[in-house]
Amino acid sequence: SVAARSTQHRFHRDYDLSPALGYGDRSYLGPVIEARSGVQTSVRLRNRMGEHPFAADVDLSLHGVPEDFGSQPPTTLHLHGGVTRPRFDGHPEDFIVPGEALRNRYGNGQEAGSLWYHDHTLGTTRLNVYAGLAAPYLIRDEFDTGGEDNPLGLPAGEFEWPLVLQEKVFADGGRQSVRSVRLVPQGSWEGGAVGDRGLINGVVWPQLKVARGLYRFRICNAASLSVWNLHFSDRRRFWVIGNDLGLLDAPAPTREVRMGPAERIDILVDFSDLRAGESVELRNDEPVPLPAAAVGAKPMPLFGRFVATSERGHTGPVPTRLRGGSGRPAVLSPVARPERSRDLTLIQDLDRRFPPTMMLLNNLHYDDEDIERPVQGTVEEWNLINTTPDPHTIHLHLVHFRVIERQRFSVWRYKLANHRPPVGTRWTPSADRFAWGSPSAPKQWESGPKDTVHVDPHTITRILVRWPDRAELGFDPDQTFVPAGAEARMATTMPMSTAEDGRLGGYMWHCHMLDHEDHDMMARFRLVTG
Repeated sequence: SVAARSTQHRFHRDYDLSPALGYGDRSYLGPVIEARSGVQTSVRLRNRMGEHPFAADVDLSLHGVPEDFGSQPPTTLHLHGGVTRPRFDGHPEDFIVPGEALRNRYGNGQEAGSLWYHDHTLGTTRLNVYAGLAAPYLIRDEFDTGGEDNPLGLPAGEFEWPLVLQEKVFADGGRQSVRSVRLVPQGSWEGGAVGDRGLINGVVWPQLKVARGLYRFRICNAASLSVWNLHFSDRRRFWVIGNDLGLLDAPAPTREVRMGPAERIDILVDFSDLRAGESVELRNDEPVPLPAAAVGAKPMPLFGRFVATSERGHTGPVPTRLRGGSGRPAVLSPVARPERSRDLTLIQDLDRRFPPTMMLLNNLHYDDEDIERPVQGTVEEWNLINTTPDPHTIHLHLVHFRVIERQRFSVWRYKLANHRPPVGTRWTPSADRFAWGSPSAPKQWESGPKDTVHVDPHTITRILVRWPDRAELGFDPDQTFVPAGAEARMATTMPMSTAEDGRLGGYMWHCHMLDHEDHDMMARFRLVTG
């Protein structure tokens, strides 16, 4: 049982207390929830929030957001990466207002992995998550138990750390701010920009003491916008052992790893070569996207510093194998052949506002009815065609997919050959004949099942999606349900994704750059029976 609460949080020892949001007894973020594969977890969420820390930044023009969303902030709860019934998935219109509660049940019918839970309210997700409503959710199984005697020999206990990475803009005194472009009037959606301070677990530039040994870091990119290229300041080697949804077949050695918002990475790093008092920093050198650079954004370079103590840490070796054989899960299955291919477009369009921009999927608004309706039990290739100068990270609810490849294409030739109709009419022409150069295979650490993928500017990113059916899920993924906060919900002017009689249904796919998600890069899908 956790409550979403209004709090005060100090992000750095030299900062004043700042209004924030947190789950449970935390002044920011929330407790790590640990679940067991195949054992149901029931989470009761209560809304005990007062005035929103960013009440003045609520944009009332997004999806008809009511005026009281600042003073009476709503929330919902999404288990990111979870295989979850529609009614427990955190549908963005299934929210509760202060004084209400909801209960979600998660079957955890999946392998051990690094999930996370966060707010998903329509029109204000960017504000709620940025203010603090996010936290890790780890699934354990008989192989990756989380205990020191785990069969894989992985660091555990004090040597396994969930690291929630973020970046922020701070106003005078250390008050967190969502305003990075001063030309944009307060109360208007901004579109997102790069923060200038890096955070680990809610602290700006922390110094973290580490023993001299092997550590397991469960890293989540919980930023609102940025793709990062993570590395240590001495460019030391580390090993990626898993991504969004579980372990790789074998550790992938590297000196850097690139990850977008909502992606997770599971790494082993060895500090045994450091002498007591020596340190290394976790840094980023990913250039900012061109649109952000045009308004003055610069790369955010630093997250924090790891300082070695004189103590000895985990002394076991880096495993040579993580899957296959006794005491290990089965090897990853080969990529299946698709039964259908879908072309889907990522679009940046003009809007009657300042900044005059909105983000779209397939040239459609969130509440347009022309949605994807994949058939249960089938395999599809999704070709994510990014026509914008921005990177995006695309997240699919419910399903796990595999990354196939990425390929550049000529955007100007694509647009010249395919006239785009007005917004509200689907526009998804194939980009295959405008592709150039050889496709690039995913990095080794992208080889496992994922729920989020970064899509670079002017590229086609191809993923393979298997749509589960009712028999294997143990529930109907196309069931409809009555919203948890039904009375409060019916009083608003927000559009409902209704099936009938005010019921909700279906799942989401969207950009996980949260400003983009809120306006308007999110779409629904329904998983039908044929």
